[in-house]
Amino acid sequence: MKNDLFEKYSIPKAVFTLAIPTMLSMLVTIIYNMADTFFVGQTGDANQVAAVSLAMPIFLLLMAFGNIFGIGGGAFISRLLGERNLEEIKKTSAFSFYGCIALGLLSMVAFLLFMDPILAMAGASINTMGFAQGYLTIIAYGAIFICLQTSLAQIVRSIGAVNEAMIGMMIGTVINIVLDPIMILGMGLGVEGAAWATVIGNVFAVLYFIHYIVKKSDVLSISRHYLRFEGIIAKNIFAIGIPASVNNILMSISMMFMNKYASAYGDNVIAAFGVSSRVFTVVVMLALGLAMGIQPFIGYNYAQGNFTRMNSAIKFSSIVGIIMGVIIMAVSLAFPTQIVSFFINDPEVVEVGAYILTVQMLVAPILGIQFIITTVYQSLGKAIPSLILSVCRQGLAFIPLLIIGSTFFQLQGIIWTQPLADVFSVILAVGMYTVTYRKLKKTMTEPVAVALGKGII
Repeated sequence: MKNDLFEKYSIPKAVFTLAIPTMLSMLVTIIYNMADTFFVGQTGDANQVAAVSLAMPIFLLLMAFGNIFGIGGGAFISRLLGERNLEEIKKTSAFSFYGCIALGLLSMVAFLLFMDPILAMAGASINTMGFAQGYLTIIAYGAIFICLQTSLAQIVRSIGAVNEAMIGMMIGTVINIVLDPIMILGMGLGVEGAAWATVIGNVFAVLYFIHYIVKKSDVLSISRHYLRFEGIIAKNIFAIGIPASVNNILMSISMMFMNKYASAYGDNVIAAFGVSSRVFTVVVMLALGLAMGIQPFIGYNYAQGNFTRMNSAIKFSSIVGIIMGVIIMAVSLAFPTQIVSFFINDPEVVEVGAYILTVQMLVAPILGIQFIITTVYQSLGKAIPSLILSVCRQGLAFIPLLIIGSTFFQLQGIIWTQPLADVFSVILAVGMYTVTYRKLKKTMTEPVAVALGKGII
């Protein structure tokens, strides 16, 4: 159960032990997302690159469904670990596993039935619709495995098995990257080859996680023996999992809105957004990896009542996130054209994409703060603050800014929407946690049971 890591390691050692494997997992995920764009870009067809961008919100939606059980179940499991409640951990992991399968199956049916209106709403044109349909059909058939891969990685990570979580994600990624050039270029499948590579990679990752849980973990279980439809388990999973997944769902919806508004300026602009957004995911995924890495540490120490140790980890992680963001921003601002042209050679796409990337990267240093604070509230089991922060970045702030920006500033307004939404969200997150921390300090002198009973915000 790795209690020493949670209770005795120094804060930097504990944070890096948990976060580095998670960040590496996210880095590999970024690489395979970029690999799809890179190899599709080698076809020289901007419409196929645009089609991948149009279908990406659907892929994010499946990851969001997986996060309902992954983040929700993982946060609850971390707290149960701090309480030494192994029986409930097994029930929670089994519930998460089978719940994720059911949701993946429903998603597959929904996407296949309503594919055309979904893609039309996302901004598909006559030039990109056929490519997007081919890509999405294959992704839909792999929906269960995409959901499960996301969920099981979080569940395994929640007990401190960060290396195992990283290995599972790397297996899927390496297989995806190996298959991309074979299927996209060698077999001439184009965007459909990218979709097949993604699904097959996820299948192998899921098989690894199942093998780990069944054969090597004495804490987790996916046995039907432990499958219980108990209210307390469902409540704890959904109370955190749904707000957490809202961020991914809204990210999917916001990308569809963005593509829809950008489609007025041509398919090349959509392709430019697709390439620049893939590069920007380096910041997003690394920041998420850092935040998700410390989630078991936060949940465990909160359950133990060790608020000082918990808060020290939050501060240290925020500093790491800022430094990481500054480095990535500096590299991106120095070489935006070279970075975008690595993925596609179309001069118009490169020009627009380089500018979009420059604007997006301006918020890289502060982005990690919001993800860390959101994860803190998830780890503490605080659904309302978690929901507010999850909804803000891609909903409450993003959509109004997109509508206003596109109306008054046309394409410039669309490009600046996400950075402005990020600034607003970070300010809100810092303000909320400042209030939480003040309340937290008051509980430090009280008995643990009283402090936990009062709650934090």
